Amino acid sequence: MCAEPAGRADRGPSVVTRRALRTTLSACTSFFVCLYALDRPVAATYALFGAVSMAALSHIPGTGRQRAAVMVKATPAAWLLLTIGTYLAIRTWSAVVGMLLIGFVLAFVAAAGPRAAGAAPGLQLLYILPCFPPYAPDTLLERLAGATFGLLLLVLAEAFVLPERRGPTYRRLAADASDTAARCVAELGRAPYTLSAASARTATTVGGSLRPFRIDEADRPAGPGLRDRALSHTGLAARTLLARLVNLPPAPPPPGPVPMEQEAEILTAVGRAVTETADLLDGRAATTEAADVLRRVREEAAASAAREAPTTAARGRRRAAVLEVTDAAVALATAAELVVRGRHARLPEGVDSGRFWYAGKRAPRLWWHRLAAHAGPRSVYFQNAVRISLALAAARTIAGVDSLPHGFWAMLAVLSLTRTTAAQTRATVRVAITGTMLGALATGLLLALIGGHTTVYAIILPFVMLTAFRVGPVKGVGWAQGMFTLVVAFVFAQLAPVTWQLAEVRILDVIIGSLIGVVFGVLAWPRGAQRELHRAVALLLTTEAETVERTTAAVVEGGPGHVPDDRPLLHALTMAESAFAQHQSEPRTTEDPTTDWQAAMMSGHHVLWGSRRLFVRGGPAVGPANSARLDHRAAGVATRMREAAEWAGAGAGAAALDPRSVSPAPGGSATDGPPGVSSPRFFAALAWLNSLDVDVDRMTASDHPSGPTGPNGSSGPA
Repeated sequence: MCAEPAGRADRGPSVVTRRALRTTLSACTSFFVCLYALDRPVAATYALFGAVSMAALSHIPGTGRQRAAVMVKATPAAWLLLTIGTYLAIRTWSAVVGMLLIGFVLAFVAAAGPRAAGAAPGLQLLYILPCFPPYAPDTLLERLAGATFGLLLLVLAEAFVLPERRGPTYRRLAADASDTAARCVAELGRAPYTLSAASARTATTVGGSLRPFRIDEADRPAGPGLRDRALSHTGLAARTLLARLVNLPPAPPPPGPVPMEQEAEILTAVGRAVTETADLLDGRAATTEAADVLRRVREEAAASAAREAPTTAARGRRRAAVLEVTDAAVALATAAELVVRGRHARLPEGVDSGRFWYAGKRAPRLWWHRLAAHAGPRSVYFQNAVRISLALAAARTIAGVDSLPHGFWAMLAVLSLTRTTAAQTRATVRVAITGTMLGALATGLLLALIGGHTTVYAIILPFVMLTAFRVGPVKGVGWAQGMFTLVVAFVFAQLAPVTWQLAEVRILDVIIGSLIGVVFGVLAWPRGAQRELHRAVALLLTTEAETVERTTAAVVEGGPGHVPDDRPLLHALTMAESAFAQHQSEPRTTEDPTTDWQAAMMSGHHVLWGSRRLFVRGGPAVGPANSARLDHRAAGVATRMREAAEWAGAGAGAAALDPRSVSPAPGGSATDGPPGVSSPRFFAALAWLNSLDVDVDRMTASDHPSGPTGPNGSSGPA
């Protein structure tokens, strides 16, 4: 994830114009065919709103063809929702219960990633649509036929009308990163065995390009499926590998080895494996022989390190860093194979089953795992689902009990205007009501002037609809509500005789729906992801500190390797990342420009992967002197993490972490490199703790130097 979202290609004026044209073309064509050619007003209504729901109310990311693919997959769900909504709408109590349950489910599915989240509002509208009287189950087939016709034309329009060019995929970027890593490895294999400044800058830039928030939402590997998880893991491993190559310590000066023969063999194997990985991701090759060789070389090197006598500090740091480069390259090759081959990929023996737990799992189980992780009040997806489902159920109750005319509009207002924070909802409602009132005024005047001349409404509708869907996304919610008021008036004027009082009803419904949204925005988690982000980051940092202490104790005591139980850290990281993801879409506050929440996410991954490596590797005890050094270093890092957690948990209004509130990195002889010799595992742990100190520096000061790793990564994944 990235602290600063990149400009997204799907929000430019030209893209909005294309989408407005497609929406207008599909909605108007399906409406006119059903109404005037087939004389089916019910089918016409559902055809138009079927297209509008998935095109205008939904926010499906990507190019037209990517959006069309999502719409095709969502069509069976649309049929089901229309059927259920039609039968439950007959009685108010069943309609309210259905709105509560189905509204929650559709909103909660947003946890499955941006594509599912984008389609959810449109599916919500298709379920709400039968709440508009008459409640006529006998017209179900006509409703389904109309909605299907509208969706079909929309899919065709998205796929073939003014198509956009797709940008580089995440898989392509991962392949480029692997190519860059291969060139860096080749340079490190030649004297002076370090990267040039230009190569280091290139590696840092390429690694930064893999940050998910720099990728269009449609191409982000954020879904719960195996390939999405593996692709996300691939990007993480590629960033880790590039960062480790940039920060590889120089080879020891003479009389030390320059470099040892085994180290040269390791780097050669890494270079071949990452080159093979780039070819695999890019479709240029399908073999994994070099990756298999690298795994064998890594095991031999790890075994040799375990048997190796204690060595000097310079040699130990270099050896530990090379082994971490190897681990990152193996993770990259394994994840890339899962991306390409899916469930058919084979995981060799000895692969970290905790890291690649999703390998071989079927889609339903992976979906269940994702949704179950967010099934609690600490998840922002759960909070949003509760908020919107309660608001929709309240609107449906009022529409049914008070026989609210056109109550569908009140529920549409709830759906389109309720935001994740009470402050944002109130601000949106003010603008929306103003826009609706101005639009209603214009609507009333036009209805009074045009009267019952249906042909005039039919001629003007495409132009009004095109303007509404072109201006609304650019000018904001006020313009959108005002123009949509004109659209719905011109649509209903063709279905039945209307008067200027239709505009009055529209204002009433929008006000009622807006007030319901405000009420539930205030009652249900009014601060949205902001408060939850503080809480989640505090829990994450506290769990990280505990993991650091537990891992360091295991290194100090020595013993055989084993896979640690890091489920608490995994869960804390998941919750923090989901809160951070939603926080990106909420209004900026004074803290946002300076607080580097991204650094907290990065540190979570660094702790997770580093702890696993040290636990799995095993090794002898490090000795009394080095135990004291390592304990002191770990205590300093853990203390700084807990102090940062205390600030985050307090939800302070400060613009950023005050560097004075977090202890500086510990100094003194206890944290210096050992004066003599030590085991490879000691140096691996020391390198890990040093990288975590860099992460804490990022969190504690916005203007703090990024450390030796630069702004885009440290010695671990992000």
